[in-house]
Amino acid sequence: MPFVRVTSMRNNGVPPLHQLLLTLRFYALGTMLISVADFIGVSKSSAGRIVRDISVAIARLYDKYVVMHQQGADKFYSIAQFPRVLGAIDCTHIRIQSPCLTIGEEFRNRKNYFSLNVQAVCDADLRLMNVVARWPGSTHDATIFNNSVLRAQCDSGAFGNRWLLGDSAYPNRNYLLTPILSPVSDHEQRYNYAQIKTRNTIERTFGVWKRRFPVIALTLRLSLRTVQAVIIATAVLHNICRSYNLAEVSPEVELPPTDIADINEGPQNAGLHDIRQRTDLVNNYFRN
Repeated sequence: MPFVRVTSMRNNGVPPLHQLLLTLRFYALGTMLISVADFIGVSKSSAGRIVRDISVAIARLYDKYVVMHQQGADKFYSIAQFPRVLGAIDCTHIRIQSPCLTIGEEFRNRKNYFSLNVQAVCDADLRLMNVVARWPGSTHDATIFNNSVLRAQCDSGAFGNRWLLGDSAYPNRNYLLTPILSPVSDHEQRYNYAQIKTRNTIERTFGVWKRRFPVIALTLRLSLRTVQAVIIATAVLHNICRSYNLAEVSPEVELPPTDIADINEGPQNAGLHDIRQRTDLVNNYFRN
């Protein structure tokens, strides 16, 4: 493939195309490395290096294919008439093996399995616009956002008057709107309905992403650095597939059920809520 450049000389002379095919097979099956190693007749250790090298090569294309943009407001509006939406934000847990005894418990989430808590923002076409894949599973969604480049961009006004839509794990801000926890009036209920229905695009994005690349729906038994590269690489490939309108295919392996409930207990830093934008929107737009 022309967009992949592999410079490692340690893969036993396996042609780059075969390395790419092995890696894509690993993404599609999520099985043990020895299974995909047999695919092209290399050792397990060679297969591990190939997956690492190809994943890193694809992940380098992140800035080209995973881009925050402001062109999706009309498509978001068509979902439930929610105006000025920049994107939908949430986190998803990617299962991993325990990294090591000294820091392993940092990666154990509230569902009691080891994971990376991966933040993502999507557009209305289910393309990923932002992915952060470096936080242990015990980290709260709001903490990831509060320490992200995306939050700094939002604080600086980089996206104008557009809004991110998030769930109640996030504190409401003037650029990040969350549901009203105890809606009373009809217009508050209309706001919640539109917010939740529009925000559901991120859950759909996670579903499409994981079904196309089951490796991130199963347990990744790789080094942390390689796990991070695999996550970003599959995000890049997901967007390429969406750009070419490639049909979804049924996964070749059985995937675990998706967690319905949010792993977080609830909103953090409730005192930091800024509800002025949300209140104005509810009173001036959703009242009618």
